[in-house]
Amino acid sequence: MTTKPSFHLLPMPMHSVILFIAWLLLNNTVAPGHLVLGAFLAIAIPLLTSGMQDPQPGFRKPIATIRYVLMVIFDIIVANFEVAVLVIGPAKKLQPAFVAIPLDIEHELPITILASTVSLTPGTVSAEISEDKKWLYVHVLNLTNEEELIALIKHRYERPLKEIFKC
Repeated sequence: MTTKPSFHLLPMPMHSVILFIAWLLLNNTVAPGHLVLGAFLAIAIPLLTSGMQDPQPGFRKPIATIRYVLMVIFDIIVANFEVAVLVIGPAKKLQPAFVAIPLDIEHELPITILASTVSLTPGTVSAEISEDKKWLYVHVLNLTNEEELIALIKHRYERPLKEIFKC
């Protein structure tokens, strides 16, 4: 049995609320005309764009998500100190390189979060994701062991994202 897609006035309710509030804040007024126009935009924009979005997995484990965010913040702080030590030292000791990280996650949202996490951590920058979404190419400021870096990213970042998104 096939189900017919249903029409929802607010296909993305949180987006609508954010759009409405942003409109009022940008205009710095709650005049009736702006309330009506903001409400119209908050309904119309999500309706017009909802068909363009690909379904993505949601956050399934809030505690794991909080743990992941705290871990990333800690890693950013530690990496800042490590990069500072590298930058202060002689530049000829640095071994910059590109590394291809094989991906086990397939959805765009978790891949984007993984790439962003890698870029937020000083000393590494996500350079590209392959078209087939099987590889994340990362530039590393100082590569000492490629296999160790791949294992670190997969274990420390990708594995928790697979748990959070159940993918």
